[in-house]
Amino acid sequence: MRYAIFLIFSCTVGLPLVSGAQTTLTLPGALHAARNNNPFLKPASLNTAIAQSDVVTARLRPNPVLNNQTLHLTDARQWAPDSRFYNGKNNQYWWQLTKQFQLAGQRKYKQQFAAGNVTVAEKAYADTERGVLTETGNKWLDVWYNKVNLELIVEARQNVDSLVKTQEIRLKNQVISSSELARTQLLLEQYQIEYQNAAQRYRNELQNLKLLTGQTDSLTIDDQDPVTSLEMTQQLDSLVSLSMAKRPDVQQAQATITTAKSNISLQRSLAIPSPELGFIWNPQNTVPYFGIFATIELPFFSRNQGEIKKSRILLQQSEQSLSALQQQVSTEVQATWHTYQVNQQTVEKYKNILPKADNILQSVRYAYTKGGTTIIDFLDAQRTWFDTQKMYYDALYNYRKSYLQLLQVTGLINQL
Repeated sequence: MRYAIFLIFSCTVGLPLVSGAQTTLTLPGALHAARNNNPFLKPASLNTAIAQSDVVTARLRPNPVLNNQTLHLTDARQWAPDSRFYNGKNNQYWWQLTKQFQLAGQRKYKQQFAAGNVTVAEKAYADTERGVLTETGNKWLDVWYNKVNLELIVEARQNVDSLVKTQEIRLKNQVISSSELARTQLLLEQYQIEYQNAAQRYRNELQNLKLLTGQTDSLTIDDQDPVTSLEMTQQLDSLVSLSMAKRPDVQQAQATITTAKSNISLQRSLAIPSPELGFIWNPQNTVPYFGIFATIELPFFSRNQGEIKKSRILLQQSEQSLSALQQQVSTEVQATWHTYQVNQQTVEKYKNILPKADNILQSVRYAYTKGGTTIIDFLDAQRTWFDTQKMYYDALYNYRKSYLQLLQVTGLINQL
């Protein structure tokens, strides 16, 4: 009945619930759509590809170097008899082919460091995804909350509207005074204003959810989705341990430490000079010469001391960041777990209160129509019923939001 009333009033006000092509999203469906179509995740996913290109670069070997030097005898009086400018007896040529050799495992450590950065990029993307999924889940809950509140206002308005019509008849029959009719009409007008504002908020939240999920069709949600699909039966200690293993930001911090260690090995290897070796072919005035070429940097002043020191500090910084993050995770899980339990108990209490508020409203309404009570009692019962319903939805919203936050702080939201 409530849903039918909601559809009727939606059509009268022009609320965009039904269109030619419409997507109905459950909470897991919204998360799946955001994972595949969110416009902010797509550019973030390219960071992994960028890091993978560094792996390709690290695998490359130095190119050989070809060097040519040509010397011409410019004084024609010195040329060989009966020869010209381009004659080999009047020229000297130098051809040199060399290649740089990477020692001390420099190429291997470059690849390890680049591969470590790929892992860091992957975990960073997973953490970005966790944030987007959390934002999408919260936005889905905002849409649900505004939708059920809109339905509640519609139901309350329908109740008061039917009473207004009854009051008009009773006023004609001089059963009530005009002030009683005016009070009922005033409450109806309040509900009308509240409905218009709630309808606009609902439309706004739908548009925000549409952006986060990357949908192009008209969008609505499945308000029958239970949301709390996973049973949180673990103890607090096991949840903390689960968070340390599942959260992508923790995994990213651990991968950063591994990469920092690889960087230390790489910087140490780069302290070893890389020799350049090759061959020389040197015809001088048609007299051929052959030789070898070798050059190496003498490590008297620079032995990569600064980069080695920086790599050690970066490792120290990464370890401290992981320790601080682990403390943060433990705090977040404990606070969120306790909030989740309190909200769960609050919802159960309100479930017991709702039938009482319904019974009181029906009893007072019946008594008022029979002349057994005053309009003040009825309006008070109506407001009490409305406030009780709204507080129940507030409690259910907070409960579901704490459940979603629990999925976020444990890292389980990435697995939905």
